[in-house]
Amino acid sequence: METAVERFLRYVKYETTSDENSSKCPSTEGQMVFAKVLSDELKFIGLEDVSVDENGYVMGVIPSNIDKNVPVVGFIAHMDTSPDMSGKNVNPQIIESYDGNDIVLNRDLNVVLSPNDFPELKQYIGKTLITTDGTTLLGADDKAGIAEIITACEYLISHPEIKHGTIKICFTPDEEIGRGADKFDVEKFGADFAYTIDGESIGQLEYENFNAASAKITIHGRNVHPGMAKGKMKNSVLIGVELASMLPLEETPANTEGYEGFYHLTNFDGNVEKTHMQYIIRDFDKENFENRKNYLINLINNLNEKYGENTVEIDLKDQYYNMREIIEKDMRIVDIAVKAMELSDVKPNISPIRGGTDGARLSYMGLPTPNIFTGGHNFHGRYEYIPAFAIEKAVEVILNIVKLVAEG
Repeated sequence: METAVERFLRYVKYETTSDENSSKCPSTEGQMVFAKVLSDELKFIGLEDVSVDENGYVMGVIPSNIDKNVPVVGFIAHMDTSPDMSGKNVNPQIIESYDGNDIVLNRDLNVVLSPNDFPELKQYIGKTLITTDGTTLLGADDKAGIAEIITACEYLISHPEIKHGTIKICFTPDEEIGRGADKFDVEKFGADFAYTIDGESIGQLEYENFNAASAKITIHGRNVHPGMAKGKMKNSVLIGVELASMLPLEETPANTEGYEGFYHLTNFDGNVEKTHMQYIIRDFDKENFENRKNYLINLINNLNEKYGENTVEIDLKDQYYNMREIIEKDMRIVDIAVKAMELSDVKPNISPIRGGTDGARLSYMGLPTPNIFTGGHNFHGRYEYIPAFAIEKAVEVILNIVKLVAEG
């Protein structure tokens, strides 16, 4: 059998970067190519009812081998990688018996993975690390999750003596651009609950996430010759700067952690005549989340009073909500994951997700879905890495979840 590490190293060679500017699903052809590879692999190792739908969702089933009714458990991971960094021609490097010093990822580009910048590296001294070559991301988010799920499936099928209920598998497209659950067929999937294998460092277990909204802001200016502009020019760029300065500086991603929410300016592009700004708004608390949205709207209303009606327009949309409201109705799903980690000699680290996963939206679609670690670090960039042993531990945790569910 192929190991989870071997699978992972094979999977990262597929370019599956998603594209938020595409209206297709999946947003890029590479994801559909990878989906067909994965479906063929699931069939080869013995899963049943394997399918790839027209939107690139891969599903498969391992039927129950016990004669009692137990919950149907699902495992989910996403196929795309983040558009924040290239995922083409990924060339992973293997660092055996890491010595705790700087790792030169790319000498020509002077890219160094250093414990001075990433102190958590020190906990992996003596372990094997898989890194990038400094020119791309690695793709542990979430090809490690896919490799871990498929390896666990193959192990179960090869060891029929392990008793289990029905197990459902799904690999989704476009999670990184917020569309992973858009066309997910919960009824077809047919699980009672599921786990996304999409977290970061070993031991992470997450059932809380941000409430999230996006704000697209358009500022309309008036351009006249600067030599004759007094009382006439309305510079949309300066109005944009004014708006940004009105939001609390300490409530940005660079200044927040834990349960602290933020406003995040993700794009600013414009000229005197017109400026476009994009914000994302995040908060764990639903009331604070609503207050943040209203605060931004009030600022824009004040600017319109100052500069003229419709000078500043906003398109504000909710993206997803905190899945805690769903999960805490029945915490047995979390309890199973905690025990599965403990049986695997992994210390559970229950923490909130300062972001979102497919599981957040799926939970509100009727499929409670907390999130479990893949083992990786520094997702979405050239400093991404994953310890090999963490990949194997994730496989163990999946197998222990299956066993615990079967025990009832």
